[in-house]
Parts: sequence; C-alpha cells; structure tokens
Amino acid sequence: MCMKMTLKVGITGGIGSGKSTVCRIFEVLGIPVYYADERAKWLMHNDPKLIEGIKSAFGEATYHPDNTLNRPYLADLVFNDKEKLKILNSLVHPAVFQDGLDWNEVHGDTAYTLKEAAILFESGSYLTVDKIITVFAPKELRIERVLQRDNTDKAAIEARMSKQMPEEEKIERSDFVIYNDGEQSLIEQVLEVHKTLLSQSENFTSS
Repeated sequence: MCMKMTLKVGITGGIGSGKSTVCRIFEVLGIPVYYADERAKWLMHNDPKLIEGIKSAFGEATYHPDNTLNRPYLADLVFNDKEKLKILNSLVHPAVFQDGLDWNEVHGDTAYTLKEAAILFESGSYLTVDKIITVFAPKELRIERVLQRDNTDKAAIEARMSKQMPEEEKIERSDFVIYNDGEQSLIEQVLEVHKTLLSQSENFTSS
C-alpha cells in the first residue's frame, strides 16, 4: 500500500550566501521552514535532557545560575578544540534531529517542507531530507554581506568559511542551486524550484 508523504527538502549555503532571504521567499509561498540553527540555540536553553548532557560534558559553568547558556564560555571551550566540538555536536545534533521530526509531523499536510541548516552536509542532516537546495554567492560578496551584518572582521569571517564545506562540493551534491549573486532574480529562481518541488511532491509516496 502506498501512502502520500510530505517531501522533505534541505536548504543550505555558506555564511553570507543569503539562504535566510531565500527561505523567507519560500515562506511567502506558504512553505513552512525549519530553521535548524535557531532551533539548536533554543534547545540548548530549553531542552532539559540536552542541558544536562552539556553540563555533564563541559561542567556546570556552561550555564548561568538562571539556567541560561553561558555561550561565550562554551564557545571558548570548543572553538579551537576539535574533540570538544565533536562532543558538543554529538549532543546537539540528535536533539535537533528529533525536534525536526516532531516539527515535520505538525506540517505533514503540506506539499513539502524546508529545513534550513548551514551545516546540512557536515552534520549528516542531508540524510534526513529527500531533496537539497544550495544557495550560492561568490566569496567576496559573502564576505561583504557579513561585514555589513555582523560586528566582526574579514579574518574572522574567512576563518568561519574555512570550517565549512567548499561551495563547489555543496553544489555538486545538491538537486537545485539558487544563485544569490545580485545578477539573477531570486524570486524567479525560487518560483521555478517551487514549481518543480510541487510537481515532485504529487508523486512522492511511501510503501
């Protein structure tokens, strides 16, 4: 017996690529978007099991007396320590994964859903979606955008970029690419992808 299923679509892109802007266009079209990075931050403040796991791994000082996350302290611990970052990710990613599953259940009556994640491939989240969109922008344009958006410097931005998967690899592993280079219409590209995904969702079933 075949059952109609909601198509799950992942959307990613490097820092400054503009994937959040693209997601907002999809939302205007009525497509629900799960913002994985934002939910991860929320869960680190509100999920008792995750909070306990972080405290156990990194100490009570990772949380303030009011149980809010001591983000600067935790960031200092894991930023240049790959093993500690790996431990943190092993705690956060499963929590986000389960939260995303619960969220998808709520939106099961839509043609497709979007999961926005900066590290969709690196975290293994790509395994939980059926299609993948990468938002691409040239490196210098991405740096310029982040400089205008964040209180940081170019060296810090490039350091963050170096920790992410190369854009070329993301494109190669994606089903759709949306170019946010200021030369092509974002709305027209999103509408084209939306149309294709609606068509594909009509025949998406599970036995």
